[in-house]
Amino acid sequence: MNEHKYHHGDLKNALIGAGVDILAEEGLGGLSLRKVAARAGVSHAAPYAHFADKQDLIAAISTEGYHRLYERIEALVQRYQGDPPRQLIEVACAYVEFARKDPAHFRITFSGVIETEKNYPTFVEISQKNLQLVTQVVEACQSAGILKPGPADATAVSIWSSVHGLASLLIEGQISHTLLDRMSRRELTVFLLNQVTLVELRPEMFPAKAI
Repeated sequence: MNEHKYHHGDLKNALIGAGVDILAEEGLGGLSLRKVAARAGVSHAAPYAHFADKQDLIAAISTEGYHRLYERIEALVQRYQGDPPRQLIEVACAYVEFARKDPAHFRITFSGVIETEKNYPTFVEISQKNLQLVTQVVEACQSAGILKPGPADATAVSIWSSVHGLASLLIEGQISHTLLDRMSRRELTVFLLNQVTLVELRPEMFPAKAI
C-alpha cells in the first residue's frame, strides 16, 4: 500500500497499529521505524513525517493506549454515576480487560521506556487524566464509606498498582490454573479490591454488563 492512499491522519494511526502488531510478535527489541513502515505498506521514509525516531513512535503508542483506557473508564464512571462501589469494580475490571485483550499495547503503554517524558506533553497529559479519573472514583468511594479516609491521589496510586500487578500476572501466565479454574478474572479483581475496602464487595452484587 502506498502512503498516498491514506486519508489525512490515517497514516499515523496505521503506523501506530503496525507498531503494536510488531510489539506483540517480536517485543520492544524488534520495533523499528523501518519495520513499521514495511508492516504498514509504505516507504521507509514515510514514518519520519510523523515520528522523529523510535522514541517518538513508542510515545505515540503509549499515548494511544492511555487514550483507549481513558475513554473506556470515563464511559463506565459516567454510566454508574452515583454508584461508587460499582464504579470502582468496573474501572478495575476494565483495566484488567484492557491488558487481556491487547497485552502488547498494555505492556508498552505502562513500560516506562519513554526516556524523557517532558518531551511528550500529550503523553503526560493523558496519563495524568487517567490518574485524575481514578482519583475521582476513590474520592467518591471515600465519601460513601467504601474506602478509608486519606490522600485520595495516594490511595488511587495504591489501588492502581495492585490492579496493574494482577493484570500483569494474568497476561504473563503467572497465576495458577487451579485458581483460575475456581475464580474468574472479575472475581479475582473484586477479591483484590476487598483487601482495601471497608465493606465487602461481592461479584454477584455487580454482574458484568456490556457497555
